[in-house]
Amino acid sequence: MKELLLTTALLSSLVTSHYDIDMTRPQPSYTDSLGYGYERGTVALSKKQTAPMFFSMKVPEGDYKVTVTLGSKQYAGVTSVRSETRRMVVDRIATRKGELRDVTFNVNVHTPYIDDKKSVGLHNREKTDWGWDDRLTLEFNGDAPAVSRIRVEPNTPACKIWLCGNSTVTDQDGEPYASWGQMLPFWFTEQVSVENIAMSGLRTTSFIQQNRLEKIKKELRKGDYVLIEFGHNDEKDRHSGSGAWYNFTTNLKTFIDDLRPLGARIILLTPTERRNFQDGKAQPTHGDYPAAIRTVAEREQIPLIDLTEATTTLFNAMGEEGSKHLLVHYPMGSFPGQQTELKDNTHANAFGAFEISKLVIEGMKQLNIDLIGYLRNEWPGFSPSKPDDWQQFYWPLTPSGYTEKPAGN
Repeated sequence: MKELLLTTALLSSLVTSHYDIDMTRPQPSYTDSLGYGYERGTVALSKKQTAPMFFSMKVPEGDYKVTVTLGSKQYAGVTSVRSETRRMVVDRIATRKGELRDVTFNVNVHTPYIDDKKSVGLHNREKTDWGWDDRLTLEFNGDAPAVSRIRVEPNTPACKIWLCGNSTVTDQDGEPYASWGQMLPFWFTEQVSVENIAMSGLRTTSFIQQNRLEKIKKELRKGDYVLIEFGHNDEKDRHSGSGAWYNFTTNLKTFIDDLRPLGARIILLTPTERRNFQDGKAQPTHGDYPAAIRTVAEREQIPLIDLTEATTTLFNAMGEEGSKHLLVHYPMGSFPGQQTELKDNTHANAFGAFEISKLVIEGMKQLNIDLIGYLRNEWPGFSPSKPDDWQQFYWPLTPSGYTEKPAGN
C-alpha cells in the first residue's frame, strides 16, 4: 500500500490537494506546518481501537472525493465516519478481522474568504470548530473504529447544494445537538456537494449582513441548488417593518433576486415546527411565517418543501412523549458537564436531525429534481407518519463535551 510520500519539509511550504495515507503505519499529530495528522491526541493502534479517531489534512478550499478503506487485519471493526463538523457521511459498517471495505464520499471544505475586501462574519463558535478552517477533517467513530487507508483527491461534483438557515440547518459542533443539514451529505453519492453556510441564531437579515449570501454569489455555479430555511429567529423581531409580510418576505425576495440571475435553482423551505402539544396534538408556533414563505414561493414560482407540515406530521406520529426522542430532552447528567435537565422543543438531537433530513429528501423527490438521481442505494424512502424506531438509530457520540444550547429558539 502506497505510503504518504510528501516530506515534512515539502508540506511546510506546500498545501496539497492529494493524499494517500497508510493508516496502519504510525502517523504524526497534526501541525499546521506539517499539514496532516491526528487531531486531539488520537493515535493509531495495532490492537482493537475503542476511542474515536480524528484525522486532518490541510487542503485548499473546495470539494474533495474521499475514499476510506475501513477494516483492520488485526481486529473486527464497527465504524462510522463523519467529516468536518460532525457531518454524517458513513453509517455503521461492520468488518470482520482481515476484511477491508472501501467507502467513497464528497467532503466540502470552505473558508470565510470571499475576496480581498470581504469575508464571512463568523460567530465565535465558528472560529474554533472544523467547519470553516483550511483542513479536511475526518472522524472515525463507533464501537471499534477501524481504518486502514485514506485517499483524498479534488472533486468536481455534478450537483451542489448550498444551505442557508439557522440552528436547525447548521453543522452543530457538539453533542447532543444536531441539524438536518449535517445529515444531508449521507444520502448522496460523491457526485453531490453540500456546502452548509447556515449558523445558529441567524435571521434572513443577519445572514445577509454577515456576507453569507455574498459567499454564495461569489462561488455559485449555474445550476447549483440553494435551499433556504428561515423563520425561527425572524419571528422574534420587534423593530419597525418586522413581521412575516414585510421585512421577512422582502429579504426572501433579495435572496431570489440576487441568486436566480446567476443560474441558481432555489428551493424555499418552511421552518421545522417546534414541539408544542395541546390536547395530544402538535400545535403551530410560527404564526404567519410558513404562509408567507408559501406565498413568496407561489408568487415567484420557486419550488417549496413544506417542513412545517412534515415535521408536524412527524411529531403527531410519535406522540407527545415519543416526540421528545427527536429533540434535546435529557435528564441531568446525561452528558459530561451537564448540570441541568435539558428540555429543548426546538433543537433536534442526532436522531431527530436524521429523520428531518429524510423529510427534506422526500420533499426533493416530490419536486422531481435531478438531485434524486444521485441518492445512495441506502436511501430507504420515508413517510413522516411512519417514523423510524429511535432505539435502533446508531449514533456514537462525538467526544466534544457537553455543548450549551445553540443561539435562537
